[in-house]
Amino acid sequence: MSTRPHATQPKKSSAGGLLALFGLILVVQGFGSAITESGWNTSFGVSALLREANAPEWTDLLVGALGCVLLALAARRRFTRDAP
Repeated sequence: MSTRPHATQPKKSSAGGLLALFGLILVVQGFGSAITESGWNTSFGVSALLREANAPEWTDLLVGALGCVLLALAARRRFTRDAP
């Protein structure tokens, strides 16, 4: 009898990695757009779409803060899962 795993066994979920990636994207989109908006009078990405929808300027910072929250959740998942 073989103890090797079969190819049909499901792999572990990478939800924590996707959460961290999405958080990083939102941090760059939010805070990066806030910086470019103040320095060069232009926005990009998600913030540019929000600007076209007549959203207030502080929504850039809100998007960046949401990214920070997602990064914190991903870090918490990782470190509580790896705890002894």
